[in-house]
Amino acid sequence: MYFFMLTGSKKVARIAPNFIGVRVKPYHPNPWPTMTIKNPISELFGQSPIKPMQQHMAIAVEAANLLDAFLRASDEGQWDRAADLYKHITDKEHQADAIKMEIRLHLPKSLLLPVPRYDLLELLSIQDKIANIAKDISGLMLGREMQFPEVLRDTVWQYLTAAQDTVGQALKAVDELDELLEFGFKGRELKIVEDLITRLNELEHLADEQEIKTRSALYAIEGELPPVDVMFYYRIIEKIGSLADVAQRVGSRLTLLLAR
Repeated sequence: MYFFMLTGSKKVARIAPNFIGVRVKPYHPNPWPTMTIKNPISELFGQSPIKPMQQHMAIAVEAANLLDAFLRASDEGQWDRAADLYKHITDKEHQADAIKMEIRLHLPKSLLLPVPRYDLLELLSIQDKIANIAKDISGLMLGREMQFPEVLRDTVWQYLTAAQDTVGQALKAVDELDELLEFGFKGRELKIVEDLITRLNELEHLADEQEIKTRSALYAIEGELPPVDVMFYYRIIEKIGSLADVAQRVGSRLTLLLAR
C-alpha cells in the first residue's frame, strides 16, 4: 500500500504500514491558523464603571468624615494627633485620585455605555473635590495650628456636622446608581433616587443656614481677634461650606442623568 507525502514541492512515495481498513490521506497544511474570536458586544461595553465610581465616592466621603476627629484634636491642641489624622485624610485623597485615574483610563468610549461618558466623567470630577476640600481644610489648620475661639466651637461643630450630613446623603444617592441602571431609570428605584436627591437639597440648605450662623458669630467677635487669624477663620468656614455645595452638585449631576 502506498501513499504520498508532500515534501516541499515534491511528492514522495512511502510504504504505509499494513493496517487493514486504514486509509491514509495526504497531508495538507491548515491554511487557516487558529484564531481567538472576541465578542464584539462585550468589547464595546467594556467593564461597567459604576462600581468604581461608587468606590471613589465612598473614599472621598471617608476623607470628609475624618474632619470631625481632626477638629476635635485641634480644639484640644493635640497636634501630633492632628498630624496623624491629616495623613489619613491625605491617604484617602490619594486613593481617590488613583481610582479616578483608573476610571479615566479604562472608561469605554463606546456609544453603548449605559449613561453618557461625559456625564460620568463630570460626576467623577465633582466627587473628587470632596476629598480635595477635606485635605485643604486639615492642611491649612495643621500648618497654622489653628484653633477656633472657644466661644465659636459649638457653632463650628454644628456647621461641620451639617456639611458632613450633606456629603453622606450624596453618597447614598450615588450608591443607588447601579440599581437605577438595572431598572432602566424608571419605576420604584427612580422614585428612591429622586427622594434621596430632594433630601440632599434640603440638607444643603440647612448647611447654608448654619454657615450664615457661623459667619455671624465670628463677625460678632472678630474685633477682639488678630486680623490674620480672622481671615483664615473665614477661609475655613468657606471651605466647610464648599463640602456641602459640592455634595449638592453631585445630586445635580445625578438629576441630569435621570432626565436623559
